[in-house]
Amino acid sequence: MDRFLKIGITCYPSLGGSGVVATELGKLLAEKGHEVHFISHSVPFRLGSFHKNIFYHEVDVSDYYVFRYPPYDLSLATKMAQVAKSQQLDILHVHYAVPHAVCAFLAKQMVGDNLKVVTTLHGTDITVLAQDESLKDLIRLAINESDAVTSVSHDLMKETREVLDIVRDIDLTYNFVDERVYHPRDAIACRSDFAAQDEKVLMHISNFRPVKRVSDVVDIFKMVNEQVPSRLLLVGEGPDLPKVQMKIKEMGLENRVHFLGKQDDIAHVISMADILLLPSEKESFGLVALEAMACGVPTVGTVAGGIPELVSHGQTGFLAPIGATRQMADYSILLLKNEKLAREMRESCLLRARNEFSSDVITAQYESIYYRVLNREAPHLNPTCG
Repeated sequence: MDRFLKIGITCYPSLGGSGVVATELGKLLAEKGHEVHFISHSVPFRLGSFHKNIFYHEVDVSDYYVFRYPPYDLSLATKMAQVAKSQQLDILHVHYAVPHAVCAFLAKQMVGDNLKVVTTLHGTDITVLAQDESLKDLIRLAINESDAVTSVSHDLMKETREVLDIVRDIDLTYNFVDERVYHPRDAIACRSDFAAQDEKVLMHISNFRPVKRVSDVVDIFKMVNEQVPSRLLLVGEGPDLPKVQMKIKEMGLENRVHFLGKQDDIAHVISMADILLLPSEKESFGLVALEAMACGVPTVGTVAGGIPELVSHGQTGFLAPIGATRQMADYSILLLKNEKLAREMRESCLLRARNEFSSDVITAQYESIYYRVLNREAPHLNPTCG
């Protein structure tokens, strides 16, 4: 029996945490000897340079004049089937039910039952799209017809069952970070560009959508800064950014807030912070909180979605109800003023990230699922190469 698999991976290549996780998983699987084929409309932005055992297949969309909208979904399904046949894929691992799991279902109909489909649910396919009655049946079909379904949190799994009346088995596979990338960095020089030695640094990283409640970040920072000299670093871009910029100006905080825009080396950026603020009203997992945890930075956030599964209240951060900005500010002040507590939380963050969300642990979970749906005994594979 061949110990290695041929795996096709489809994700959104340029947006959100799902694309990051899918790409990093593909890279780790390739390092372990599996053959990985990314199938998408563009190269995943986290893929970077050449990687052994990784191949990319671009989806070309028909521009036939009778189509009002280019049929990407049909083109993707066709490409999946073509790659599966030509490369003799064992598995299609798709991230998001719509459209990717639906496309994988169509590809399997073209290829045959020997091709297995694993679908990972990341969030908005359930929390947003599944709320649309016109899409609900399609999403339910994609989930029920997958050979295995995984969810990035218990909370998302629960919502999937409730919203779509799903009774099938769903595997819990948390998101992860690569410890070789996400670890505390020496960011003293960069930090000094924004904050004086006696000032603290609070940070928020997101796509600045309304669900991230970035306005709450500003309110929290204002209250913190009144008691602890500090700076706020905002990382990312999105639709709420102009509104946030206006609020900062109206509150007279423009000299204490810095906009860093989109950043590639998130680990280095996060390492500048004392606290990550994550006051979201919806968060299926909260990958940025895990990235911060792996860099030794505690999170002050909300009891929303999967965040409580990731952030251990009182150990790796603090959690408060959605919108409770005063409470989150008080937690931040407590942490910033108590050096002993900050040191203990930093150590707890590093330990929890390494022990419970390591790339080796989660990658092995996915491998186990692959072999299970293929009805093969999982061989003993070497750990990820360092």
